[in-house]
Amino acid sequence: MKKVLVVVDMQNDFIDGSLGTAQAQGIVDKVIDKIKSYPSDCIYATRDTHGEDYLASSEGKNLPVVHCVKGSRGWEIRSEIAEAMPEAVIVDKPSFGSMDLVKLLCAENEKEELAIELVGLCTDICVVSNAILLKSFLPENRIIVDAACCAGVTPESHEAALLTMKMCQIMVEG
Repeated sequence: MKKVLVVVDMQNDFIDGSLGTAQAQGIVDKVIDKIKSYPSDCIYATRDTHGEDYLASSEGKNLPVVHCVKGSRGWEIRSEIAEAMPEAVIVDKPSFGSMDLVKLLCAENEKEELAIELVGLCTDICVVSNAILLKSFLPENRIIVDAACCAGVTPESHEAALLTMKMCQIMVEG
């Protein structure tokens, strides 16, 4: 079984930018350590990606904070995290969950069974969305979330998302 790591949205805007939190800042070193524990060719990363018209989108109307506009500093993966994973397959995603990521990992799973671990931001939005998508398309695979390498919008919503994932038979560790 091949183990792969998915680093979800470790972007400047979610760490210390327009939607940053102390909890997000607190996981940066842990995420780097986790990345270093994987072979460099077994790492995937997502990047929340919006256009200049973000506020006119459905998401923008519900979360009216401009963030992760393609090409901006806030859209970039935090530099020390990007440096730790120079060979990562990066998937830009316009929404919480990424079907492109699912398709990539399903194709890899056809070659060799995968165990997929997720870390990153935000536990209660993009991490949970991608974990549940992956579990839905790869129901027999081991899908793991390292809680110590994730942070939510709030500590309470982080815990709620972890419980939701446990209930969906996603392994929560850390």
